[in-house]
Amino acid sequence: MDNCFLDIDYARINKKTQRVGGDVFLSRKNKQEGRSVSVLSDGLGSGVKANVLATLTTTLAAGCIEGRISIERTAEVIMNSLPICSRRKISYATFTIIDIDYEGKARIIEYDNPPFLLVRKGELIEIPKKMITFNGVREHNTIYSATFRLQENDRIVVFSDGVPQSGIGKKTFPLGWEMGPATEWVVDQIRREPGLSARELSRLMVNRSVQNDVYVAGDDITCAVIHARKPRKLLIVSGPPLNKERDAELAERVAAFQGRIIISGGTTANIISRELGREVKTDICRIDTDLPPSSEMEGIDLVTEGIFTLERTAQLLEQEEAEVRQKNGATEIIELFRESDEIEFLVGTRINNAHQDPNIPVGLEIRRNIVNRIGNILSGKLLKEVQISYI
Repeated sequence: MDNCFLDIDYARINKKTQRVGGDVFLSRKNKQEGRSVSVLSDGLGSGVKANVLATLTTTLAAGCIEGRISIERTAEVIMNSLPICSRRKISYATFTIIDIDYEGKARIIEYDNPPFLLVRKGELIEIPKKMITFNGVREHNTIYSATFRLQENDRIVVFSDGVPQSGIGKKTFPLGWEMGPATEWVVDQIRREPGLSARELSRLMVNRSVQNDVYVAGDDITCAVIHARKPRKLLIVSGPPLNKERDAELAERVAAFQGRIIISGGTTANIISRELGREVKTDICRIDTDLPPSSEMEGIDLVTEGIFTLERTAQLLEQEEAEVRQKNGATEIIELFRESDEIEFLVGTRINNAHQDPNIPVGLEIRRNIVNRIGNILSGKLLKEVQISYI
């Protein structure tokens, strides 16, 4: 797909009383092959045992696909590898595998999960599926395969059975939300707000499902969304250029950038302010006890302090579940990261003598290393396209 980016994200909430979720979603991108592999698995039951089996399923599926094993053969390998419930003769995990290549060809395999949804131009698109049956001792040994070509603004929506079963036994949904109403709700959300990101749509659906359960999840609830769209671009500038003669070049690149912009660093902000004639105003309403306050500048989406804020940003991103709770420069940077697809770092290489102070904590690394840490997380964990350049 020319000029298209795959925005992939998911939301999940665990079954009540369970600290570990039995649903697992895993997504990987292979830049060399221009390929994306996503897997949603629902382990039988809930808790740690379900999580282990679902994790095994997603990891095995992603590994097989990346090893160029066909998606059908991958499904067979998984089904033959998973243990079987001795009483019900079913596998201990369900799965949906989505394999998308650089041309936008999507191949989807489903095993006992709710069927995927394809929403195109505000309409639900029915995709023919091929039924494949394997020999074995399972009572449920049939998978469904679908192949189609993605178009710009298409959305693939997948979820665990915690979504259609939400609300079951309650007055509003005695039989659960069910697939029909859940599907109609998804399509309606996209019609109302066509620009919804994968993160926003997945969270909306999980929140609605929990609402059906009267805010106490009766099962693990997971929704994942893949959205083929034009990339949303972000530029983050940090550090003054090596030579002062290039200050004007730095400012020109900022002024010419088509997308959202973050300036991280007081010296950097002052250079751009001077060169572009734009005033920097500190926002005293956003004072944090640990980080210096953010500032404002015309045409810039966010202005923060530099090294300390970037270090905190890296720490938050390295956490297993990096959710934004407290509002400060680091969490605001993370929000912009999550809302963007292509992220470009423009890093100044002039040494700031203050950062060589031996009294500064050992964990505080120089700007270049911190940016590399952040870039690796953004590309590896959040599946963003990342480019780092120096000036």
